[in-house]
Amino acid sequence: MAEQLDISVLIPLLNEEESLPELHDWIVRVMTEHHYTYEILFIDDGSRDRSWAVIEHLSGINPNVRAIRFGRNYGKTAALQTGFQSAKGNVVITMDADLQDSPDEIPELYRMVTEDGYDLVSGWKQKRYDPLSKTLPTKLFNAVSRWVSGVHLHDFNCGLKAYRLPVVKSMNLYGEMHRNLPMVAKWNGFSRIGEKVVQHRARKYGTTKFGLDRFINGFLDILVIAFVQKFSRRPMHFFGGFGTLSFFIGTVISLWLLGEKLYNIAQGLRYRNVTDNPLFFFALVAIILGVQLFLAGFVGEMLVRQNSNKTGDYLIAEKIGFSDKISV
Repeated sequence: MAEQLDISVLIPLLNEEESLPELHDWIVRVMTEHHYTYEILFIDDGSRDRSWAVIEHLSGINPNVRAIRFGRNYGKTAALQTGFQSAKGNVVITMDADLQDSPDEIPELYRMVTEDGYDLVSGWKQKRYDPLSKTLPTKLFNAVSRWVSGVHLHDFNCGLKAYRLPVVKSMNLYGEMHRNLPMVAKWNGFSRIGEKVVQHRARKYGTTKFGLDRFINGFLDILVIAFVQKFSRRPMHFFGGFGTLSFFIGTVISLWLLGEKLYNIAQGLRYRNVTDNPLFFFALVAIILGVQLFLAGFVGEMLVRQNSNKTGDYLIAEKIGFSDKISV
């Protein structure tokens, strides 16, 4: 049976060779001062600099370091998903590798999970060292996330978070879902979600790996997560519901046009053919659309019953500290 640790510090990274030694030493200092049993789990998301060589060196001097290197860049969501499935600590703490997250926050995050009973504690970078072009879209993104999810956090996308181990093991992440992990946790049944103001430090080495397109993708991901979490196991409720409504509206309009024509004929009034009325074509489109949506829901129901919910496989090039096969 694998040893149960107090903390897994999960660090996804891409081309961060300069910051890794300093970050490692800082984490080790915090863990030693508080007498935690721990592991540092690096997930190298296809770095093209010397990041992996640095990690190999760190693992040689610290047996608590484990690491996985992807064969290519898959993105932060893939790195977190792989790390979550590999973590062994009772509390899993995620942080970015760029030294903008402070390891000194770890003890309080750990306490909030283990003593206050939170399932997830999200960092809130109340004072940020980012340009206005980044902070304004972030505020809008967080407002939309609060409205859609009902989770009242100030900073959904903060990389510094703490989770109870069952929370991360329940997650099935893909795409760019790392921006909305509190939302995913809540819809998985873990509703005790807290927040802690954390220090945001200016980037010391390198440049940011994210551009403005992440905000557009972020809003799209909110819609995807909301839809998938609500209807992935019952697609007929979504497609069938709209399909039935569309079919009903089209049928009612068609019957009304037909009834109007028959009434005018019976009363000896002027009438026109049903097909001469523009409303007939609207009704026809509504009926066809309704049938198609209903069939889409039916096919979706069959697929849900025949396929298990699994993420894609990521090409793992190298591993450090693993004796078993990793399944993600």
